[in-house]
Amino acid sequence: MHKTALLTTLTLISMLPITAQAAQDASDELRLVVPPWPGVTVKSEIFAQLAEPLGYQVEALEVSSTVGYQSLQSDEADAFLAGWLPAQQESYDAANEAGSIVDLGNNVTGARMGFAVPGYVHEAGVTSAEQLADPEIAERFERRIYSIESGSTVTDMLERAIDADTYGLGNWEGKPSSTPGMLSEVAAAVDEGRWILFYGWTPHWMIPEYDVHILDDPESVYGDDNGRSDVKTIVAKRYAEANPNLTRLLDQFTFTAEEQSEFISAFSLEERDLDAVAKEWIEQHPEHVARFLEGVTTYDGSKDAQAAVEATL
Repeated sequence: MHKTALLTTLTLISMLPITAQAAQDASDELRLVVPPWPGVTVKSEIFAQLAEPLGYQVEALEVSSTVGYQSLQSDEADAFLAGWLPAQQESYDAANEAGSIVDLGNNVTGARMGFAVPGYVHEAGVTSAEQLADPEIAERFERRIYSIESGSTVTDMLERAIDADTYGLGNWEGKPSSTPGMLSEVAAAVDEGRWILFYGWTPHWMIPEYDVHILDDPESVYGDDNGRSDVKTIVAKRYAEANPNLTRLLDQFTFTAEEQSEFISAFSLEERDLDAVAKEWIEQHPEHVARFLEGVTTYDGSKDAQAAVEATL
């Protein structure tokens, strides 16, 4: 089911008085799937700090994305703010085909993944993965590509490219590691000014920190359209149908990749307190908050959502 599946419901909601909208919500609780990734961790906390002044209780379920999709189907979770596609395509398709979820569309614009290099390598002229077939360029990278956890979807994509000799990668070595391990290799290379090729994605703090550039990928190793990714808000169908007020807030809760990279950096790189990062973001972005809360009320329908949130700041 796609976003259009909820359009009729949302259209009807928009035509009702504010008090009638909130009265339709069956539950004042929301269980969010929150895998251990900095972006969705901060994003979920921002959402919680907006929803709680409205009279909702938000619980973060710290599980993997795979378990998260299963939980949405089994009534053990209600929503998920990090439905990365195509990386989670198999889990997404299973839940979608079961008719268990509503896809509210992207909550991040500009998300992308692929072969990545630091800014100084890009400035030296390396802009496309096609150039990796050049022996001189390959030697500068020592014919190594760093990636995240072995068995992850994206590392499997890389291994298939090596096996198929895509971009002349047949004699390159894939170097899977943990995400922190890979980023430690990137940090060391940047400190020394060495060339390094690795798996990169946006939104992430690596983008501003290392001036990371994602290479053109005409063979679509990391997906169509140069590795463009969808980061979707996914809601359990039963929850979306029973709780239109909070579902409206979920639907309107969107960011750019640059915005998400900034709060990821504050939380993950600067190691600041999660609660403080989320609170500061809300206070510094009133225009975003107003957009998120448009047409939303408190759980009991007695008050406009924006007024309720502003009263807590």
